[in-house]
Amino acid sequence: MTRRTLVVISAGLGQPSSTRLLADQLAAAARDELVRRGAEVEVRTVELREHAHDVVNHLLTGFPSAALREVLATVTGADGLIAVTPIFNASYNGLFKSFFDVLDREALADRPVLIGATGGTARHSLALEHAVRPMFGYLRAAVVPTAVFAAPEDWSGEGDESALRARIRRAGAELAEQVERRPAATGPADPFALTTSFEQLLAGRDPS
Repeated sequence: MTRRTLVVISAGLGQPSSTRLLADQLAAAARDELVRRGAEVEVRTVELREHAHDVVNHLLTGFPSAALREVLATVTGADGLIAVTPIFNASYNGLFKSFFDVLDREALADRPVLIGATGGTARHSLALEHAVRPMFGYLRAAVVPTAVFAAPEDWSGEGDESALRARIRRAGAELAEQVERRPAATGPADPFALTTSFEQLLAGRDPS
């Protein structure tokens, strides 16, 4: 049985968060489809609000804290990524963008990614296509065709909840298909690991 890891990035700022709720439902849909296809699946969730100070410090210093370093390694070692952001001013929020700014530019190349968003009105759904998808396109990720947006009425029962559920299932199936088509991730190389011993550094020798 192939083991797969899905990493969920939630950029919600509140607690509880509708962004986290959508992220969890997308992860469940993708996990269930992968299990149906015979995979063993581990889902890891990253709440960006818990790492906000570390992200800013990394932007300023160029060095991640131990906790953020672990998060970055988790993301770059995933078989598939689910990224969900609240929409502010017709775009992703600053925390979401800052996190992906500190990620290595090549880290998500050809990595299957499912994108989702929440917002105060259904009009914000367009931000998924004109802001979120292009960002992951720049990172050369393999973004699945179906993006999922949830407005407040989708959670209150005033909207078409069945349509949202169907979209979640479709997006989850698309992510599972893309993950299944690729070899299992072997985990990221540590960009901060020493490739030269201290003795070589002191002696001024280049090991290459």
